Amino acid sequence: MIDIFFGPWGWIIAGLLLVGVEVLAPGAFMIWLGLAALLTGLVSFVIAMSGEAAALTFAALAIACVAVGRNLTRDRGPKRPEQVINDRGSALVGRLFVLDEPLREGRGRVRVDDTVWRIEGPDLPAGTEVQVVGVDGTLLKVKRS
Repeated sequence: MIDIFFGPWGWIIAGLLLVGVEVLAPGAFMIWLGLAALLTGLVSFVIAMSGEAAALTFAALAIACVAVGRNLTRDRGPKRPEQVINDRGSALVGRLFVLDEPLREGRGRVRVDDTVWRIEGPDLPAGTEVQVVGVDGTLLKVKRS
């Protein structure tokens, strides 16, 4: 009875269903299980296997496909600040700005495009060019450039 469910066509259908689930609810995981099921079906066509052997083949192929898929889709290398989503402050590190108002007692504000940011750094007069050297939440740390 188990051979009916684990025959070559059963694996092909299961693989197509799993790939279909990935299309409907993408998460980049079911596709690898679907690929393993499709491969198990193809192997079952070539080599006559019992249902148990097919299930073990599927398990081994699933582990291999997930490992290969994870390796193919992993993030390689550090992200540059402009690639970090929702971290606008980090994207400002290294940029230069001119103070519209003086920095007093280590605190002040600077206009960055259409936004005003709080800044922290040495006391400086208005008109001084500063460079952003760090970020602490919504506070930019600056130095004279």
